[in-house]
Amino acid sequence: MMTAPRERLQDYAPLIMLVALVFAIGFYDRSFFSSSNLLTIIADTMTLFLMASGVTFVIMIGGIDLSVQSVASMSSCVLAVGLPHLGFAAVPLAILAGGAAGSLGGIVSTKLRIPSFIATLAVSGVVTSVGFWLSTERSINISAEDSAKSLNWAVGQFLGVPSEIWLGVCFLAILSALLDLTPFGRLVRGIGSQERAVMASGIDVNRTKIAAYALSGTMAGIAGVIMAARLGSGSPTLANEFLLPAIACIVVGGTAITGGVGSIWRTFVGALIVQVVRIGMTFSR
Repeated sequence: MMTAPRERLQDYAPLIMLVALVFAIGFYDRSFFSSSNLLTIIADTMTLFLMASGVTFVIMIGGIDLSVQSVASMSSCVLAVGLPHLGFAAVPLAILAGGAAGSLGGIVSTKLRIPSFIATLAVSGVVTSVGFWLSTERSINISAEDSAKSLNWAVGQFLGVPSEIWLGVCFLAILSALLDLTPFGRLVRGIGSQERAVMASGIDVNRTKIAAYALSGTMAGIAGVIMAARLGSGSPTLANEFLLPAIACIVVGGTAITGGVGSIWRTFVGALIVQVVRIGMTFSR
């Protein structure tokens, strides 16, 4: 009789922790509760969330993707190099480059039967090299003109709310529906829980795994595009500090590192927890 309430409490534990942290920091410094500060924190969280949301699918199938920070950096370089020549077309090109890099990690891991830890780490090195080659080992500035023409959707505001927040909420809804309401999402959960049982059902497990890695790379590419738009430049080291925080978001949010259990909204809450803790340190000095 007590099992259901206990499981429900475990499901909402990250959300409870987030609310407790916000109120604890807010009571210490009331300026933390200001609407501008809360909007800034949420907007700053979205890039981290987008990167972590893709990795969530990989972790739920029992794998790991250590290439996302390199993929995001490479995508920022593709964007910065392509904008002057291609205009807005550089945006989908950068995202597609991220998806291709993610697919490469999935193919190496599944087809060559190399553990995902090693496969994605190797792909990370290759992708980093591509980023350095594209950028000629330097940061590439995005002109104000190119940004105004092609990147206003990522750095502007709508109804007084930063565009990053709208984008994050949009992808939260899309990825949650993909995980919870589609056959692909059920396969992701099934592979993470009982891979052999899924294989015994005649399902091509490798195809689903590659798709999960491709999605992880795609989301890293989107994160790289938004980071470049916000900072006004692309760099082969732009997202180097994001890998461990992204994985921390997933774990803190309650997704099982062993696979099979998790959700995108948990990763979203985990990202907010990580960001609130980081920003809260500045308020507690």
